[in-house]
Amino acid sequence: MVDEALSAGAVARRLGVAVTTLRTWHQRYGLGPSEHVPGHHRRYTPADLARLEIMRRLTAEGVSPAEAARWARQAPDPSPNGTVALRRAHPPARDGGGSIPVGRAGPVARGLARAAMRLDAAAISETVAHSLATNGVVATWEGLLRPVLAGIGERHAATAGLIEVEHLVSRCVSEALAAASRARVPTGPARILLSCADEEQHTLPLEALAAALAEAGVGYRMLGARVPVAALIEAVNRTGPAAVVLWSHTRATADPAQLSALLAAPRRPLLALAAGPGWRADTLPAGVVRPVDLAEAVSLAAAVRDSLDQSTRD
Repeated sequence: MVDEALSAGAVARRLGVAVTTLRTWHQRYGLGPSEHVPGHHRRYTPADLARLEIMRRLTAEGVSPAEAARWARQAPDPSPNGTVALRRAHPPARDGGGSIPVGRAGPVARGLARAAMRLDAAAISETVAHSLATNGVVATWEGLLRPVLAGIGERHAATAGLIEVEHLVSRCVSEALAAASRARVPTGPARILLSCADEEQHTLPLEALAAALAEAGVGYRMLGARVPVAALIEAVNRTGPAAVVLWSHTRATADPAQLSALLAAPRRPLLALAAGPGWRADTLPAGVVRPVDLAEAVSLAAAVRDSLDQSTRD
């Protein structure tokens, strides 16, 4: 736990709750910020944050908010390392189905994981939207969303559960990325074509790329999930994109023949990108580039757009 006082938004993201939830806990149960600097909003101290963590954990385990608040208010002040111990009378915590591992990701990712386990759509949406506005699409995807989504996948692989968590988080993330894309509509022509491979249904990474391109001012078209090869080639021939990004999440959908067909199209793009973990580098046709991450995909797409625009001006 950090030593500095935190704003309500920062506390909400660390705990994985909505700001409106913090406001309710403050107004109804007296669990509000205690540090006040004249001329500024009140701030949450480490002691405030520790008690709110107790409140969050107990309410997630089914304890009534009033009872949880009583235990939180009775908690002693934090120890020097920022932790707080509950009294012996405190009911033992239950695992509640486990947690989502996020590796070395920071406190905001852990808060998002907690919100996901509670199926708290408001907190998920608030956290993602704030990160997109503050840190940008690439940093949000790499530092926040990927660790949480990977953790959900890891838990599902181990337990066959969390399907409902994955669906809710995906919907919230998709809506946030779409809002980010709409907020920065590029003014130039749509030079980049985004498409999933045939039978590929995982679209979130492609939606993240779309939002990142919009943020960079690069125009694009999004075809979405499960695009047959014939439909992809038709779209290429009709629009003449400078670059085509073909996304594959699994080996089952990563058929190199799709890329070969793309390269043989009458209006072949200047750049063909095979994006996603489904593609194997040693099976890609000559001339296809496999970006290592979202940032590189954005950089390559912007570069080929700029090259085409320059040749048009010349």
